[in-house]
Amino acid sequence: MLPVEGLANLAGLLADRTRAAFCVALLDGRAWTAGELAAHVGVAPSTASEHLSRLVEGGLLVERRQGRHRYLRLADQRVAQLLEDLVAHVEPAAPARTLRSTTASAALARGRTCYDHLAGRLGVAITDAMAAKGYLARTDGFTVTEAGVAWLTGPLAADPTALRTAKRPLSRPCLDWTERRTHLAGTAGAHLCAHFQAQGWVRRTGTTRAVRVTPAGAVALRELLDLDPAHLG
Repeated sequence: MLPVEGLANLAGLLADRTRAAFCVALLDGRAWTAGELAAHVGVAPSTASEHLSRLVEGGLLVERRQGRHRYLRLADQRVAQLLEDLVAHVEPAAPARTLRSTTASAALARGRTCYDHLAGRLGVAITDAMAAKGYLARTDGFTVTEAGVAWLTGPLAADPTALRTAKRPLSRPCLDWTERRTHLAGTAGAHLCAHFQAQGWVRRTGTTRAVRVTPAGAVALRELLDLDPAHLG
């Protein structure tokens, strides 16, 4: 028998605007407190608590209590992938009407985290540059080549054992909802994002999941991938 009831329950969880907004906010890969999520969406703490409990019970979020705080995050990268795929298939939002919202939208489109990998024009450009260098093959999906593995375990200091034994795919195409093209996800994409952040090559801008390339990151992108971030706009 098809899991119709389970599918209907999942759709019901995401059909509410507040719960959908919580899930999209948590696509930045971080853990948020219930109070932070309530303030971000603009609902009362009691309302947020009710919605968050439903998302936890439905398996989309996990929670951890630390002192007086309740921290929430997406259950795993599969949930993140599901959400990004859904976002990529909806119609683009109406153009921003205020300077602040326009600036925020432009920052997200320029570069952002997509749970644990890089997205936006930055993520797509890195993916294109990896393919041009022969590190990534785009035949029937994404495949990290031998040269790509050597690049990841060499200049990017990835643990070769961790790359081989990871439970998730080494590389996976993820449809970018602003660019309408694919960027690199999977273990390789996650390592690349984590390494770039650890080296200070990209940094978050404010409290959103937008990221910017630092001066050191611009140098690294040119040296590693012949990529000039100035062209990202």
